[in-house]
Amino acid sequence: MSRAPLATLLFLTAFLVVRIAPAVGAAPAPVAVIEMEGAITPVTVRLVSAAVDRAQAERAQALVIQLDTPGGLERSMRSIVQAILNSEVPVIVYVAPTGGRAASAGVFITMAAHVAAMAPATNIGAAHPVSVGGGGPDKEMMKKIENDAAAFARTIATERGRNAEWAEKAVRSSVSVTEREAVKLKIVDLVADNLPDLLAKIDGRTVKTVKGTVTLQTKDAPIKKIEVKFRDRFLALISDPNIAYILMMIGMLGIFFELSNPGVILPGVLGGISLILAFFAFQSLPINWAGLLLILFGVALLIAEIKVVSHGVLTIGGVVAMLLGSMMLFDAPETGGLLRVSWFVIVPAVASTAGLVIVGLSFGMRALYRKPTTGVSGMVGEIAVARTPLAPEGQVLVQGELWRAIAQNGPVAVGEKVEVVGVNGLTLTVVKAADRR
Repeated sequence: MSRAPLATLLFLTAFLVVRIAPAVGAAPAPVAVIEMEGAITPVTVRLVSAAVDRAQAERAQALVIQLDTPGGLERSMRSIVQAILNSEVPVIVYVAPTGGRAASAGVFITMAAHVAAMAPATNIGAAHPVSVGGGGPDKEMMKKIENDAAAFARTIATERGRNAEWAEKAVRSSVSVTEREAVKLKIVDLVADNLPDLLAKIDGRTVKTVKGTVTLQTKDAPIKKIEVKFRDRFLALISDPNIAYILMMIGMLGIFFELSNPGVILPGVLGGISLILAFFAFQSLPINWAGLLLILFGVALLIAEIKVVSHGVLTIGGVVAMLLGSMMLFDAPETGGLLRVSWFVIVPAVASTAGLVIVGLSFGMRALYRKPTTGVSGMVGEIAVARTPLAPEGQVLVQGELWRAIAQNGPVAVGEKVEVVGVNGLTLTVVKAADRR
């Protein structure tokens, strides 16, 4: 081959490489997106951690967490912040949709992001820790908690180059700002109208991850939504304090009625399933075991009321114990009341439980002391008809059956009515019905 055709071939090859290479490199890596709404709980930690791992496994160039939260558990917030700070994939926290907020624990999560953005008409702030414990806060303990939270906020803000002074004020003074003010104060990086607008505005931004600096190429990048699995959705549903509380009450009632009426089966099955689901939810919620014991003690007092004459004292005590236990069941003061049972759930649940337990046990006790109507013991008091002369021994017809009988107080003629006064094996002791009147 001559040099001229060879040079031409090399030129064409180089030209094609130059033309094709940009086209191949023009397709940016996808951006993973997950929506987080509601209180920050252990379920949220699970979802965020899974989203970070999935984004890394699918080689996404970034993970967008669309956040709308009123706050949540402090330990869950710290776990999420730790996951974000140690993520190899850039994490973008986007406070959205319009009208959303990043309050309390949401402030720390937003500031921990590699890129923080907010939608129009959103706000961020109010991260002051709520008092812990009952009967009035301990000032010294509250001071320690506040100082710890303030230091944590400052270190996150400093790490991400954000306004550390405002971060401390959000903790100590519960300050809150709008999305425009947040940008001016360098709390967040930008305001974006929607997700495509966000990706367009952060395109070309360089961020620092644990693996080094990364330049985002998010403009026109494909969006891959991370769908929450059914198991996580179900766990999030039953982890609602109201749902978990209702499941627990249904479970206790079901088990109680099954034990009171063995063989009914349905209450036991429903009760067992409900109780297991309730305890499954409890592992994701901050349970106060004193509250749970008070509820169980209240049920025990209601049961005792049936067997002990207390003129209503045990009933009142049982209802009060159940109400107090329901109020104390979930111990999460740092959430500002986000994780607690609503009074609109507590009052009907306690009232219906007390009513059903008392009514159910009342029927059970009546049945226990009711005169037997079947079997040998049920024969006493029945009226029989003499089929043969009883002098004193013969046969009588009772409940459609012939029985051997011995008459007391004299002989009995055929056809006369007698009353059963005793049973000895398969022999009845009878007297004339007229003698019993």
